[in-house]
Amino acid sequence: MSGIITFIIIFGILVLVHEYGHFYFAKKSGILVREFAIGMGPKVFAHQGKDGTAYTIRILPLGGYVRMAGWGEDSTEIKTGSPAALTLNDQGLVTRINLSDKQQDQTSLPIYVTAYDLEDKLEITGRVLDETKTYKVDHDATIIEEDGTEIRIAPLDVQYQKASIKGRLITNFAGPMNNFILGILVFMLLVFIQGGVPNEASNQVRISPQSAVEKAGFQDNDRILKIENEKVKDWATLTDAVHKATANLKANEKIKIRAKTKHGLKTFNVRPKKVKGRYTIGVMPALKTGLTDKVAGAFKLSWDSAFRILNALKNLILHPNLNKLGGPVAIYQMSSTAAKEGIIQVLELMALLSINLGIFNLIPIPALDGGKILINLIEAVRKKPLRQETETYVTLAGVLVMVALMIAVTWNDIMRTFF
Repeated sequence: MSGIITFIIIFGILVLVHEYGHFYFAKKSGILVREFAIGMGPKVFAHQGKDGTAYTIRILPLGGYVRMAGWGEDSTEIKTGSPAALTLNDQGLVTRINLSDKQQDQTSLPIYVTAYDLEDKLEITGRVLDETKTYKVDHDATIIEEDGTEIRIAPLDVQYQKASIKGRLITNFAGPMNNFILGILVFMLLVFIQGGVPNEASNQVRISPQSAVEKAGFQDNDRILKIENEKVKDWATLTDAVHKATANLKANEKIKIRAKTKHGLKTFNVRPKKVKGRYTIGVMPALKTGLTDKVAGAFKLSWDSAFRILNALKNLILHPNLNKLGGPVAIYQMSSTAAKEGIIQVLELMALLSINLGIFNLIPIPALDGGKILINLIEAVRKKPLRQETETYVTLAGVLVMVALMIAVTWNDIMRTFF
């Protein structure tokens, strides 16, 4: 159960932070955000904000989404002959179009819709008591969709396509940007919880509980000077020295470690433990605890994580292999493992996944943020937008590729996990 809860929390935070980036900068760019949803599937709660956005909570607690006017698959469709109810203001303008039987208003006007234009002319036509009438629709009118969600209509002037190139660029980039910021902040929290960042430039060490060196008498902040005949100056030479000293080690055999302790120089006889096929002595780098060290360390951890992810992505492109990819099943497995190991591992996983999500979304594939950014850059060079039909077809192709890839990755994860 803890694994499921951890998975939902991590996945939910990552997606919501990502979508909030799109939400915030879309509004700043003059794009109408019709809905900001927490979760997926049927809605369980909805609130129409004064800013024109419908805030909804949906039944499946997995991430969320932002629905921008004129962006992606956003559309309002009313079938010819559909029954509707119109709410009119004192000037005779339609302020609400109700397509749902889940909400009733006795003061509204029943109509069977025969034609409508809610983007340009802002009008709706239909049969009212055997007479065909056309009504003007208010610019800020709302429409209650069949599932009962009330959202604003999307006139052309507030649609995504009408925003400036700069506005669209920052709106598309904001999602990955928020994931990078979240990754850095979580790494920073992790560093402060741990009390500092590992100092790999020193031979000073921390002692793991119940480890070989603790049993031999080592204490935190002792400095390891020599392991057998190998001198130790920093973490790199320490790990190398342990490897050399244990390469041909026999069972229960000890190695000599020379260290500088608070009581002076001492030589310890240490019996290494064999863990997963290799010998360890149970030390970790000492910590740098200054405020500057902690902040700089968080940025370094973020950069190192991004570099590893980019390197893995390069290897994946050069040597494609589904086993190098992981979908929701793999993330659930990692979440379950982290939950068992404690809050430190959960935070580390969240930071890594956040940076991973940011980088993945910047890949220039249609349907991903990177693909949208590429289209924005092409439009900036051409000094005119792509035809909406062209952009729709390109995006649809990208969606099909991503869906096929997700199905393949998820199936591969299931086969690796359960069979």
